[in-house]
Order: sequence, then C-alpha cells, then structure tokens
Amino acid sequence: MKKQYLSLASLVVAILVAGCATGPSPADLDKITADVVKNSFRDQGLVKVSVLAPEDINTACTAAEVAGKPIDPDLANALQEAQLKTIKWPADGNYLGDWKKGEALAQNGRGMTWTDDAKTANGGNCYNCHQFDPKEISFGNIGPSLTGYGKTRGVIADPTSAASKAIIEYTWGKIWNSRAYNACSVMPRAVHKGIITEAQAKDLMALLLDPKSPVNQ
Repeated sequence: MKKQYLSLASLVVAILVAGCATGPSPADLDKITADVVKNSFRDQGLVKVSVLAPEDINTACTAAEVAGKPIDPDLANALQEAQLKTIKWPADGNYLGDWKKGEALAQNGRGMTWTDDAKTANGGNCYNCHQFDPKEISFGNIGPSLTGYGKTRGVIADPTSAASKAIIEYTWGKIWNSRAYNACSVMPRAVHKGIITEAQAKDLMALLLDPKSPVNQ
C-alpha cells in the first residue's frame, strides 16, 4: 500500500513539474490519468478494471459535455449506427416474457458489485429512473414515466400492425443498447453490457407491453 501511495505521489509531482514548465500536452495528461487508474484500481470479485477502459462513444460524449455543447450530429449518427449493430433480435421472434418477473426485475437494484455472487442474476434497477405502475409511490424521474406504455402507443389494441411492430422493436433495442438511439443516453446498455440477460429483457418487455401488466391498467 505504501508503495502505491509513493507511486501516486510521484505522478502528482510529475503533473506539477510539467505545469510549471510549458504545460502538459493532452497526450501527457491522458497517459498520467491512465497510470493513475492502473495504480489505483484492481480486479475484485465481479468487478474488473477493464470496465474503465476508454470507449469511443464515452470519450465523444464526455468531450461534448466538457465543452458545454451537444455532440456533433454526424459523429452521433456514426456512433449510434455502430451501437445498433450490437443489438441481437430474438431468434424465436418472441419479444415478451413474464411481466411478473419483469416487475420484480424492475424493482431489484442488486448486482454488479464486487461482493455479489456471479451465479446470482442482476436486477434491472429500472424504478430508479422510471415510473411503471401508476400506483407505485416510489420511483425516480431521470427517465420518462412509462405508465401506460403499451396502451398509449397502440400496441395493446393492435399488436400486429406495422406501427406496433416498430414500437416493439424499438423497445427491445432500447433495453438492449440504449445508445443505439441516443449516442449520449444515460440509460444503461442493459443487455449489451451484460447487466441483464436476453431472457430478463423479455420479462421487461412484457412489463411494458403485456395487456395484463399493471403498466397498462
């Protein structure tokens, strides 16, 4: 541990020395940051240092946020197209699972921490950002309310129409990888990043689109 502190202290000194001279270049700062991360974190349990590895879409969105302006539209489209290619559509053509399991999943925020058992399925933590059941009194508002999701979009009334098919596919894609539709979305890329499974995604789809789900009552 002492050796680690000395290493980090050396990096800080390097930054200060560079700043007193001509100033560090962006490349120098990137290297210093990478070294700090490498020396400060370690794999433990389910959590791996690899999750901190740079990714084009994150780099672009962070740069836009730091600059205080929207991401370039052409760049956003290119990034979204790349993310869209990661989506896998149900091989059996069935998008809906069990809405009761979906409700339990949406309410479950456990998982993805270093103390979790790898054999235990993660929760979706969906209520942290959305309202589903209109009778629910505790939910987040980072994302839009999803009450009446299938009913208000016409899927319940006519699930076989072209419009409903488009909504169903969009919903599946959004759950699988939200950034396929919004490059800088703060919604987790749930299936793409291994947070939930394809089967769990079907259960969330049922929560949103099954006529018997409390969402559509």
